[in-house]
Amino acid sequence: MLALLWVAYLLNQADRQVFNTVLPAIRGALELTDTQVGLIATVFNLFYAAMVPLGGWAGDRFSRKWVTTISILFWSVATMFTGLANGVVMLVIMRSVATGGGEAFFGPANYSLLGQYHTDTRARAMSIHQTSYYVGVILAGWLAGKIADNLGWQYSFIIFGVAGIVWGTVMAIRLKDLPRAQAAQPVDKPGILDGFKTVFTTPTALMLTIGFSAFIFVITGYMTWVPAYLQDEFGLTQEDAGLHSMLWTYIAAFVGVLLAGTLSDKLGAKDHKVRMFIQGAGLILGSAFLFLMGADSVLWVLYLCSAGWGFFRAFFDANIYTVLYDVTPARLHASCSSAMIMTGFAVGALAPVILGAIKQSMGSLSATFPILGVIWVVCGLCMLVVAKFSYQKDYDKINNI
Repeated sequence: MLALLWVAYLLNQADRQVFNTVLPAIRGALELTDTQVGLIATVFNLFYAAMVPLGGWAGDRFSRKWVTTISILFWSVATMFTGLANGVVMLVIMRSVATGGGEAFFGPANYSLLGQYHTDTRARAMSIHQTSYYVGVILAGWLAGKIADNLGWQYSFIIFGVAGIVWGTVMAIRLKDLPRAQAAQPVDKPGILDGFKTVFTTPTALMLTIGFSAFIFVITGYMTWVPAYLQDEFGLTQEDAGLHSMLWTYIAAFVGVLLAGTLSDKLGAKDHKVRMFIQGAGLILGSAFLFLMGADSVLWVLYLCSAGWGFFRAFFDANIYTVLYDVTPARLHASCSSAMIMTGFAVGALAPVILGAIKQSMGSLSATFPILGVIWVVCGLCMLVVAKFSYQKDYDKINNI
């Protein structure tokens, strides 16, 4: 099950990175401005955020196997058609609406299914699962750029779309829901707003959601614009920019997430709030490298900073759903996931267009890195405070201790 979802999540994140990698080629071929390109990414995230509550509702009421499987098939077909886009309107429809809507159903069911199968090993399982994100981003950053340089940017979308359809077919055959005898069955079926009520009335879950929103804002802005930044400022090709913008960050994150997941399960078994302490520390330490990115224009230093940022961002990554599931009822895990995801992506959706506008007005992306660093510092400190005073209370309440 973990292997099937690992590859599915790899394709999910690779699909998103394809657009970021070939963004300069799309911009040039269709004669778009930076603000227009940022708007396409922003609409994607906003539509994703609007649809994800339905994904959480579906994940708690229907077969999580089929919700995840149909999701991957739908977004993969939309990705293929993105390669046929000939203007902003077509890109918004195929990339932002169709692809974003399809992906919205994947996350809540995917994570809740994983959480059902893993209890005592949940953080480690989530960490292993998270490595597919890093591999997918690196793979897409390199391969999509290579395809675009040799065949054209359209084929990057077509090839990744076909890969998703193939794997969706494999999931339809092999993926299984947890047997009813093992899964906790709710007495009543959850409503679409139950996850929001739980998340926004539970201090730890609320703070996690705020931290997640800051996390997504920074990452979305970084992943959208850094490949173009390397091409514009340092003259890298699409292939090299796509590879190096993600390679060093996610190699370091791969190591960091496995370390953080192992520590979280080991230390969290004795003191549950350690999980959120690890997250808060990750945001604060990662922010230091964002400040350094904005202060130096030497390429190898930029790569080194991106690696440091990636290593510490993984401390947050490793514990997102483990923390959420610690303080929310099992029957609402998909719905609570969707509430957090919707909020995070609604906030994160603003990053591409805001950073695109700043880049267009100031002529460079480097001025935005310190702004992103401040956002992480503030949220990291708030998470440490909530972890100290609220985490154990919320955990005890859910577990009737």
